[in-house]
Amino acid sequence: MQPITLQAQSNDVFNKNNIKANMLKVTQWQLNNPKHSPTDWTNGAFYAGVVAAYETTKSTLIFDSLMALGERTNWRPGARYDHADDIAISQTYIDLYRMKKDRQMIQATIDTVKKLRTVPGREVKNHNITWWWCDALFMAPPTLAKLGVTLKDPSYFTFNDSLFRQTYDLLYNKNEHLFARDASYLINQQGEGKREKNGKLVFWSRGNGWVMGGLVRLLDELPKNYPNREYYLTIYREMAEKIITLQQADGLWRASLLDPASYPGGEGSGSGFYCYALAWGINKGILNKEKYKPIVKKAWEALNTLLSPEGRVGWVQPIGADPQKNFSSESWEVYGAGAFLLAGSQVIKMKW
Repeated sequence: MQPITLQAQSNDVFNKNNIKANMLKVTQWQLNNPKHSPTDWTNGAFYAGVVAAYETTKSTLIFDSLMALGERTNWRPGARYDHADDIAISQTYIDLYRMKKDRQMIQATIDTVKKLRTVPGREVKNHNITWWWCDALFMAPPTLAKLGVTLKDPSYFTFNDSLFRQTYDLLYNKNEHLFARDASYLINQQGEGKREKNGKLVFWSRGNGWVMGGLVRLLDELPKNYPNREYYLTIYREMAEKIITLQQADGLWRASLLDPASYPGGEGSGSGFYCYALAWGINKGILNKEKYKPIVKKAWEALNTLLSPEGRVGWVQPIGADPQKNFSSESWEVYGAGAFLLAGSQVIKMKW
């Protein structure tokens, strides 16, 4: 791939040219170091960031790489029609369709969601609900909302509402204002269940980052007058209020939100999603600027310390379903790059 370049003007991480330069550098490094199948959920998150990088920089090389993705996959989502992970990549297809207006870019996604709406799948059979893990709320709801807007069909919104509420009712802790990763992290009536070393409940940083990032992408699509929009805004505001209390002194969040002492060192992907979601809320006038801006400032400064000179985002927890400790500055994953790019796309819009 040809180098994507933009001359940085200073060392200020809030300088718009520097933000663009780092976004381009991260995009290029990650595109040059693929790790998973193009339609994998990890790439769903990464390419969401690549779209944001294109919208921010207008790089033709980035756009060409996005189109090449669709051509490689024949614009098809993953094979499992009922699994949220497999339609995460469809967010990118829909974004590109909006630019090119070629129906083949979204037809396979439309067909997959139609099947999801009409044919009972293994996820419901095995877990009683379709989106049984909190990460799903980043993967699928924005896809359904984007389809609803693009096709001018609000039935996609109501379908999303029904599945989202099932996940919320099962996994959202109304005292902590955080999501359990899945039902295995819930505490039973006898108070028994998984806990951290300090006795606190287990709330995975990246898992809740997925949720907040997904809420932002969902709210970006839902019409302002949509009757259930306030439901999602309430969850978003509650989570934002909680998340800012869990940021650590270095500006990052730990892999386990309620037991940071047991997980020394910040985690790049969860922190990137929080920076993205909070910056978005400030930019939209949903979050109080005076209260939340210092949190975003510390987060963006910290995220930039995770970049290697060539553009690799380090300190990213490996793939898993729970907080982990086995990662370092050399640890990277494509969703870490995606989170950084999404964060940059919102930070650049703020007035510093």
